[in-house]
Formats: sequence, structure tokens, C-alpha cells
Amino acid sequence: MIVTRAHLTGFAVGVGVSAFGYYLYKKNEDKVDQLLRKQGIDIPVSGKKDYNSMTLEELVGQKEHIEDLIAEKEMITNQLSVATPVE
Repeated sequence: MIVTRAHLTGFAVGVGVSAFGYYLYKKNEDKVDQLLRKQGIDIPVSGKKDYNSMTLEELVGQKEHIEDLIAEKEMITNQLSVATPVE
């Protein structure tokens, strides 16, 4: 298959439109997510968290989740270091 100028133009336009759409979404992320939730679409809460407004239970849950992630990373690192032979 020969790549023509039309293919390249279509690709460039597609990338541009996608980038512009992503920019608009990020600019209005809260509004779009709220609209989608109202429509019944389950959108995970974004990574932006105001820790000062969280309850103690939420903070402890967040702490436990982070500790679990750290333990998993340490376990993977230890397994890799054991599996890699040292010469």
C-alpha cells in the first residue's frame, strides 16, 4: 500500500483534532465528568484530591492504599534483584 499525501493530511488533521479535543476536555474536566455521571456513566474521580477536606477515615484509607502500592513495588524489586544473576 502506498502512502499518499491524502493519508498524511488525514493523519495530521486527526492528530490535531484529537489534541484539541483533549485540551478542551482537560480545561472543562470537572464539568464534563459531572455531566457524564448524571447520565449514569461511572467516571473515576480524578487524581486531584484536597487532603485538607478529607475525613480521617478517607485519609487512613488513602494511606493504606499507598502502603499497599509501596509493598507491591518493593516485592517486585526484590524479585527482580533475586532473578537477575550477579556476575
